[in-house]
Amino acid sequence: METATKSNHLGRKISRIRELRGMKQEALAAELGISQQSVSHLEQSESIEDEKLEKVARALGVTKEAIENFSEESIFHNINNFNDNSVNNGPLNNFYCTFNPLDKLVEAYDENKKLYERLVEAEKEKVKYLEELLKRR
Repeated sequence: METATKSNHLGRKISRIRELRGMKQEALAAELGISQQSVSHLEQSESIEDEKLEKVARALGVTKEAIENFSEESIFHNINNFNDNSVNNGPLNNFYCTFNPLDKLVEAYDENKKLYERLVEAEKEKVKYLEELLKRR
C-alpha cells in the first residue's frame, strides 16, 4: 500500500492560520494593503516568495517559520495530549482559558469597525467625485 505525501502548500497553511486566528480575508488584505481577491489568490498559491511570506506572517502575528512548519495534525495532537494530561492529573488541574473571550470580541468589533469606516470613507470619496463630474456638465 502506497501513501501519498502531502505537499507543502503555503497558501493553504496561511488560510488555515488566518481562520484559526479568527481573521477574515478582508482583514488580512487591509493589514497587507492589498485587495481581498489578492489574498484569495495568495491562499491558492502553493509557493510564495520569502519577502511576501514575511509580510503575511507579521500580519497574522506569527513567524515565517511557523507558517512553513504549520501542521494541523500537530495542533490536534498537542490539544489532545494537553487534554489527556489535564484529565489524568486529577480534578485540581482544570483547563483555564488564557485569554478573556470578551477581549477577543472587542478586538473583532474594533477590526470590523475600522473596516466599515474605511468602506464608508471610500463611498464618500466616490460620491464627491461623482458630484464633481455632475457639476462640470
